[in-house]
Amino acid sequence: MTTKTAAEQRSPIIESRDQLIASFARGEKPAERWRIGTEHEKFVYRTADHRAPSYDEPGGIRDLLADLTRHGWRPVEEKGHVIALTGADGSVSLEPAGQFELSGAPLENLHQTCAETGRHLAQVKEAGERLGVGFLGLGMWPDKTRAELPVMPKGRYEIMRRHMPRVGSLGLDMMLRTCTIQVNLDYASETDMAQKFRVGLALQPLATALFANSPFTEGKPNGFLSYRSHIWSDTDPARTGMLPFVFEDGFGYERYADYMLDVPMYFVYREGRYIDAAGLSFRDFLKGELSVLPGEKPTLDDWNDHLSTAFPEVRLKTFLEMRGADGGPWGRICALPALWVGLLYHQTALDAAWDLVKDWSLDERQALRDAVPKLALDAPLPGGGRLRDIAGEVLDIAHAGLAARARHDGGGADETGFLSPLREIVRSGKVPAELLLERYHEAWQGDVRRVYDEASF
Repeated sequence: MTTKTAAEQRSPIIESRDQLIASFARGEKPAERWRIGTEHEKFVYRTADHRAPSYDEPGGIRDLLADLTRHGWRPVEEKGHVIALTGADGSVSLEPAGQFELSGAPLENLHQTCAETGRHLAQVKEAGERLGVGFLGLGMWPDKTRAELPVMPKGRYEIMRRHMPRVGSLGLDMMLRTCTIQVNLDYASETDMAQKFRVGLALQPLATALFANSPFTEGKPNGFLSYRSHIWSDTDPARTGMLPFVFEDGFGYERYADYMLDVPMYFVYREGRYIDAAGLSFRDFLKGELSVLPGEKPTLDDWNDHLSTAFPEVRLKTFLEMRGADGGPWGRICALPALWVGLLYHQTALDAAWDLVKDWSLDERQALRDAVPKLALDAPLPGGGRLRDIAGEVLDIAHAGLAARARHDGGGADETGFLSPLREIVRSGKVPAELLLERYHEAWQGDVRRVYDEASF
């Protein structure tokens, strides 16, 4: 989730609705300036007993952040607590229960992305060896109750923790017990944004299936392959979901701005503190009628903060965020941006992907999304068959898109090799969670603690 990285100058006050719409247009870039931003989270645990360390304890999350500064990372503080780091490779931040996240820098190609991932994971593993902590690559804590997890000292999380139980039964699980991989991508124009948004939403269930990696809750199988994805279905309906309006004629920046104006607020950030505005209306804020800041109108920074509080399957800021994948091991971190860059960053591939999904109805898209958390590649496909029936074709389209980009490393290899982990999943017919369940029932003999040996970085 977004972290305030500095005390910023107040941005301009919003005087008209046109400024909200223009904020999205500012993200437009020609294709030669498109970049790839990859975010990935992992669980931190004590190697001695698998306990999730608190922020303050010796060798805990605070000390982990401090240790990473030896690699040039700069601390970011909130009320005297270091809650993030910034550096050449982007930022390191904390999710609500101490899940460790790298929000990578915007990079030109997947070779750079995977090198960045490798640097970060080498740094945290080195720090972990000194501090006695490890890092687990799953989509959900396999054995922890909510009560067993610490809470990080970030103001926005306090507000969210109070608000989540009012609007859904699983929001606290989303905050405390899940990890994801995400990729952020650019667009050239409003039309380009709309096409990428539609393809991203329609095929997000396939990404969820291929990366499904959260089959355990509190030590036992939970009946899902991606329980993390299921959690989003009962987190907060006002700010999650498949956004049917994206597929309507005329969809563009204005329609998304209208959607965001109807998403209830969480907070307003002023002078280093988060003011609780949970459930209030940004439309009232525009009129100077926000009850917690009477007479004050929002700035563009307030709008950008608000954009970060919606959690649909694809999210628009000044770039598009693909949000459907469970956390996982090292190799699959690089595979997610490979999938989406291949599909969305070459027009022929983008058109081919749209042709594959354009005739699906709203109900069919929703039914696929609803089925995937339990069934993954066996989810029923619109028009008949199973999701696995198009998985290979989608990877072929992504492969062609990456090959056409022709971005090579020093040894002459292009970016298509980063799809290999997904090719293996489709070839075997088993998503990661199914392999974990096999291990649980057979080699592990029902002892989920064995996952720490096999799914740690």
